[in-house]
Amino acid sequence: MDTAEVILSVLVVVIILVSLLSNVLVLICFLYNPEIRKQVPGLFNLNLTFCNLLLTVSNMPLTLVGLVSKAQPGGDGFCQIVGFLETFLSTNSMLSMAALSIDRWIAVVFPLRYHSKMRHKDAAFVLGYTWAHSMSFSTVATCLSWVGYHRFYASCTLFNPRASSRTQFVIFTVFFHSFTFLLSLIVLCVTYLKVLKVARFHCKRIDVITMQTLVLLVDIHPSVRQRCLEEQKRRRQRATKKISTFIGTFMVCFAPYVITRIVELFPAVLINPHWGIVSKCLAYSKAACDPFVYSLLRHQYKKTCTDIINRLLKRSSLNTSGRMHENQVNSIVPAE
Repeated sequence: MDTAEVILSVLVVVIILVSLLSNVLVLICFLYNPEIRKQVPGLFNLNLTFCNLLLTVSNMPLTLVGLVSKAQPGGDGFCQIVGFLETFLSTNSMLSMAALSIDRWIAVVFPLRYHSKMRHKDAAFVLGYTWAHSMSFSTVATCLSWVGYHRFYASCTLFNPRASSRTQFVIFTVFFHSFTFLLSLIVLCVTYLKVLKVARFHCKRIDVITMQTLVLLVDIHPSVRQRCLEEQKRRRQRATKKISTFIGTFMVCFAPYVITRIVELFPAVLINPHWGIVSKCLAYSKAACDPFVYSLLRHQYKKTCTDIINRLLKRSSLNTSGRMHENQVNSIVPAE
């Protein structure tokens, strides 16, 4: 292995560890807090976490094995199963992010009708579509033997070594990425930009009320006025930063891999051998980013994590104090 392959192997290991720990933590918070389970977005987060966890334990380690050994991990049948999972899980996770963006759009644009428009029954219907959509593409690819070990990505994924069906495979690949990555990206951009528009409108109204209040309070201290103005600025930037994070992480993680898969369909285009692994690592890194982007940085999940840690520490301290008290009693009372 050269230096670049060693660095990429270490990167895959780091992604596996971060993804596994962060997604397990999201799952623990979901099971621990009944309020999270009652919320409709919790179902979408649970589905996204499930996809990320399964991708982490099934596909990422095999990519690491393929990168280190430079050979296909397992037989052809095993590789087809892994490739089926990779296609299904990556598609499902993209559509889950689109579903979360639709949920946020309804909550912000139609706040009074949110509970009637987005119920658990509606969320289950949306998740049913994501599973049917993901299952259809992955099943077609597997049945047509368009799933196998691709040395360029060191993983079992969409691959067609036969020249006889090249045209059909090109059409399928373009169609697949158009109705997964491109569709999800369009939904994310449209919904989150509408959310940003509404958020800026509300911030503008709050700013007008704040400025009118500051004008009336002529005796207000300059430092208080300055803090109010800084809070206005932070409020405007907060919504933009969140929307940029949702769309930006999706683009940075998935776009290089999808573009590479489209470009490689042209035989005349030469791609750097290490770039395939890099683009694959970027796609895998989305599974490590999602828990922080959609869950762990939110106040409710932070509070749940704090409650779990405090409960564990309290139990540990009670056990420690109990053992100390027992030792003290044993030291005072002589043994018979």
